[in-house]
Amino acid sequence: MMSSAYPVRALLLAIFVLMAGGGFLSTLIAIRLELLGVPAGIIGLVATSYFGGLMLGSLRAVRIIARIGHIRAFAAFVTIYSASSLTYAILDDPSVWIILRFIDGFVMAGVFVCLESWLNQQANPKNRSAVLAAYMIALYCGQAAGQFLLNLGDRAPALPFMVSAILLSIALLPVLLTRMEQPRMEAIAPFSLRRLYRVSPLGIVGTLVTGTMLGAFYGLGAVYIQRIGMGLSQVALFTSLVIAGGVVLQYPLGILSDRFDRRLVVISCFLAVAAISTPLALAVLPPLTTIALGCLFGGFAFALYPLCVAHSNDHLAEEERIGASGGLVLTYSAGAVAGPLIGSGGMGTLGPQGLFLVIGGLSLAGGIFGIWRSFARASVPSEDQQTFQSLPRTTPMAAVLESETEDRQA
Repeated sequence: MMSSAYPVRALLLAIFVLMAGGGFLSTLIAIRLELLGVPAGIIGLVATSYFGGLMLGSLRAVRIIARIGHIRAFAAFVTIYSASSLTYAILDDPSVWIILRFIDGFVMAGVFVCLESWLNQQANPKNRSAVLAAYMIALYCGQAAGQFLLNLGDRAPALPFMVSAILLSIALLPVLLTRMEQPRMEAIAPFSLRRLYRVSPLGIVGTLVTGTMLGAFYGLGAVYIQRIGMGLSQVALFTSLVIAGGVVLQYPLGILSDRFDRRLVVISCFLAVAAISTPLALAVLPPLTTIALGCLFGGFAFALYPLCVAHSNDHLAEEERIGASGGLVLTYSAGAVAGPLIGSGGMGTLGPQGLFLVIGGLSLAGGIFGIWRSFARASVPSEDQQTFQSLPRTTPMAAVLESETEDRQA
């Protein structure tokens, strides 16, 4: 796989360093707001602002990139993100942070669009699947590794923000020095929600529920860990292992979904998340038990989005998959916008365990909906299903790389 992805090594290095420098900011900001005594509702609003910016940026960044080019747009987006990271260290006003997180989300969407369109242009029929897998590894490994930078806050409160800005600035170099040809930008017209539901009810509902659950977790998971009495190093370990679990379990669950009725795997993942959330919501557990459950939570929860996309693709013609996948990314983003607000409502009413009561309730509802759909519609024979492909929950541009990979495997 590494040799196949060699032509895009500069892009993979850039995304790894970017995620190491920026992927932990959601956790860090939630922790800092908690230390300032900010209510859970405001912390949720800060988190939802990021996802709102990410959603808008995934729709608007294409025009910016098409107008000024990939390298200039990438440099502008990352420079803004780096400056924003330093601003958090200067101003600790939650109202300012809401604005900054919206900007962060917008420019990060622009970064993803730049890199994913570039990867798609550089990939070819022989290495496309390997390029997508390498991109996923770089993305999530960078995000998981960056969580341990939270521990720098023990030395100086501003240090994690400074290191974040440094890493984001360094991430510019592989792209600014590349000789790769810049791709042409083409906007993706996503399916309407009504059309998506008509094609695959479980696909769109499952994607929406997954986005809501993971939006709540990303926005408030660190607050939950702190409020049940765990320290900063344990927050870093918990969040990194949630991400690691999500990477490790996606592929075996995907293989199962290729061999059996994919809906059964989707339903099982939803019910597994509900089962894992129950002890996290009903009791304060020993730290190692909490961390182990977090790893399992990530494994099943992270697999749900690509499983729902694969299930939707089982009911689509080849030429429809890019538009449908783009629509599902936006549906996930809409759920992620709502998730922190719903999760903070649960925490404000029921205490820290309210977060996983909300997540568990959502996942149980997703599982019940999937059970209903399994009776309402005949399953697609396993030999007619499209091959599962792990993919990121970033922007509609990832749908191009994923769909063309799928076409080659079919």
